[in-house]
Amino acid sequence: GWMLGGAGPHLPALAALSAVLTAAAAALAVRLSWLQRERRMASAEAEVRRVEALMAAQPGLTLILEPSGRVVAAYGAPPASLPVDPLFEQGLVAAIHAPDRPRLLAAMDRALAGHEGAATLAPRLALDRRVQLVLRRLDDPAGPRLIAQVFDATAQYARELGLEVARNEAEAREQGKTRFLANMSHELRTPLNAVLGFSDIMRQRLFGPIPDRYAEYADNIHQAGGHLLDLINDLLDVSKIEAERYTLSVEKFDAREVVSDAMALVRVNADDKGVSLSGVLPQDALEVSADRRALKQIALNLLSNAVKFTPEGGAVTVTVEAIGPYLEIIVADTGLGIAPEDVKRLGRPFEQAGAPEQRRQGTGLGLSLVRAFAELHGGRMSIESTLGEGTAVTVRMPVALVARAPAPEGGAEIIHLPVANGG
Repeated sequence: GWMLGGAGPHLPALAALSAVLTAAAAALAVRLSWLQRERRMASAEAEVRRVEALMAAQPGLTLILEPSGRVVAAYGAPPASLPVDPLFEQGLVAAIHAPDRPRLLAAMDRALAGHEGAATLAPRLALDRRVQLVLRRLDDPAGPRLIAQVFDATAQYARELGLEVARNEAEAREQGKTRFLANMSHELRTPLNAVLGFSDIMRQRLFGPIPDRYAEYADNIHQAGGHLLDLINDLLDVSKIEAERYTLSVEKFDAREVVSDAMALVRVNADDKGVSLSGVLPQDALEVSADRRALKQIALNLLSNAVKFTPEGGAVTVTVEAIGPYLEIIVADTGLGIAPEDVKRLGRPFEQAGAPEQRRQGTGLGLSLVRAFAELHGGRMSIESTLGEGTAVTVRMPVALVARAPAPEGGAEIIHLPVANGG
């Protein structure tokens, strides 16, 4: 009790009151501490539930793994090929087809190292299906863990497998086509060379005189055989280029000689059609480092095309020069010209310009080979044309050995190949 006197409370009463207040304060502090702890635990539990809800809402299945592959928790919808119960019983590694396990373990190691690990695997219970795993490291107070997102990847796997099968089939067909063309080219050229040889003997009357009509027949046979041989060689070149088996035989030579040889070969056709053929070539040697046969084929194909599509009385001009390290060949004609929509197609194998009734003999391989040979040398081909006025095809390749400025006026040699019966 309280003991009161004239001077105030007695000391024993004050001591008792202080003890009571101290005990009450201690009890209140303990209660507050428990309340704070309960609030923190409730907040933590709410955060855990929120995270679990978010993980469950993610597409596919989300797994929490120990580094060994033991499944600690699972959220979301598992793929049909990977049920959850066996995962908890056996672990993730055991649930994967044995040959795929090394890739799974490698992905887990990568994730534990702090990188993203990913793998597409076959479940052990459904070998015809596939699952995709994306793994990341999850730092936990108890030690590092892994979080794995699992998706059904069967449809994607089927698409990729179908693409791979189609690609393999296409490669097999391409190889078969190349072998067929190579074999057929050999089988056709052997008898064709005999036809060319005997027809040449007949038209030159090497074994004695024959009637003019027969000599004309032999000449026609020889020309047709030559055209067929050129076609066979073009087909073989195209097949090699498409199969990336064409190897350039690079050597140093004078580009003027090759272009002049090509002009001489086209001269007969130009004469027969009444088309003038001329060339503008440098007076000095124009040394290049290139495939001689390919460069001759470029010039020959461009000139043949130009003469073929130039009517009687027209003109074809070839200009050759070195601009810096580039060899530039331009073949211009005053022929039929090419429609803009056709220019885009030219240069692809078997493509020709104009309506079917306007197309001349040929396969559409000429410009395709020109473009391919130019690109093999690191160059390019371009076409400029105006319908009804003519066409200019330019080939530019970085093969010139001596850098030259454009020749000044009068600094080039002009070669005129006269038309039949012309001066």
